[in-house]
Amino acid sequence: MFDWFLSLALLAVGLLVIYQIRLLRRISGKLRNLSKPERDPRVIAKKSREENWQHYRQSEYFAQLIHLMDFKAAIPGLRSWAASADVLLTLVNISQKVKPKVVLDLGSGISTLVLAKATPAAKVFSIDHLEEFAGKTKSLLADHEITNVDLRVAPLRPNSAGSDWYELSALSDINQIDLLFIDGPPGSKDDKARHPVLAHGLSKLSPRAVIVIDDAARDGERALAEMFLEALPGYELEFLNHEKGTAVLRPK
Repeated sequence: MFDWFLSLALLAVGLLVIYQIRLLRRISGKLRNLSKPERDPRVIAKKSREENWQHYRQSEYFAQLIHLMDFKAAIPGLRSWAASADVLLTLVNISQKVKPKVVLDLGSGISTLVLAKATPAAKVFSIDHLEEFAGKTKSLLADHEITNVDLRVAPLRPNSAGSDWYELSALSDINQIDLLFIDGPPGSKDDKARHPVLAHGLSKLSPRAVIVIDDAARDGERALAEMFLEALPGYELEFLNHEKGTAVLRPK
């Protein structure tokens, strides 16, 4: 009988020890998680300050954009997939200085409207890979009575330069581009999605062309900007500290 009680007591002690070990492991794991940089209150506070500053800056850019463009109808929100106010304002400033005759906008949307209004004497070609988005852009342009845009749908096709890219026939008659804005195809899942523009767009640029690349905070777009710089002797590259990052290439 005594042996039975002893065995039972030892079993209970063993289970208690195992429980305590597991409890300590869980507590230790939670403490490690709390010590991670992303959970550090100082890191969180710094990130919050940076986000608030960026929101404030975007509101400043947006106010300037509205003033300069003098929109006569509603415009879509400038968040998520849409170009941010900072890069749109950059396009306006460049357009006013360069006064382009031919503009190519890869990825239609609010950028198409801004480019068309900023360059009323230019021919603006806008390329989108989806009928749905192109249709929304077409309606937007109609609301604002824009007539200097040639909006084309070019589905993504396998491309010899790497990732799927716009159907080349849609760009066959576009040449002497003075301003190239690269905001498509979508590059969030493929960091080389926009790289074929180098192979197919370089020869279409005029000698005074300016190239603006959105989303240059991402590795793929940053690499694309560097490749353009290498392919264009006499050009300079500037990375702007915008919400999504912007790269600008222009003749020196």
